Amino acid sequence: MYEAISTVVGTVVTPPVIRELPGGEQVLTFRMASNSRRLDHSSGEWVDGATLYLTVSCWRKLVAGVDASIGRGDPIIAHGQLRTNEYRTRDGIDRRDLEMRASAVGPDLSRCTAQVHRWRQAALTAEAGMGNTAGHSGAEGREHGGDGQQMHADISAQAPPRTPDHEPVDA
Repeated sequence: MYEAISTVVGTVVTPPVIRELPGGEQVLTFRMASNSRRLDHSSGEWVDGATLYLTVSCWRKLVAGVDASIGRGDPIIAHGQLRTNEYRTRDGIDRRDLEMRASAVGPDLSRCTAQVHRWRQAALTAEAGMGNTAGHSGAEGREHGGDGQQMHADISAQAPPRTPDHEPVDA
């Protein structure tokens, strides 16, 4: 099994699922798809390339953040170790699957918007009885808990329209 650190930009294609392992540790998994697009200079149209599918697994602190922030259909960026997972199906067929053990997952801000809520700040606000922190600007968020505290982001359902300037161009 070879391991490589990689970053993949794509879309979540299955709902994230949390499983609890026998030792009590949780793992969250989902499938994502990434495809390339290129401009066909002869026709002037965008052409979809092959699609890469991979299973993303999230462990430890990443489980809660991804569970609170990412859903099926969301545009994401995932970073982590790529591995091939070899297994045999119940029918006895040998299979290989590409898996990423993620160290970071977040929204692809070229295709959506996100609002960041720091977990520490949200907890302090709830304790103080101040209500929802969703109205805070980024500057306010950096003042409170800007010391590397964990965060989660809510991805807006309204993604900006895709235009050719958001697409990669093969030269």
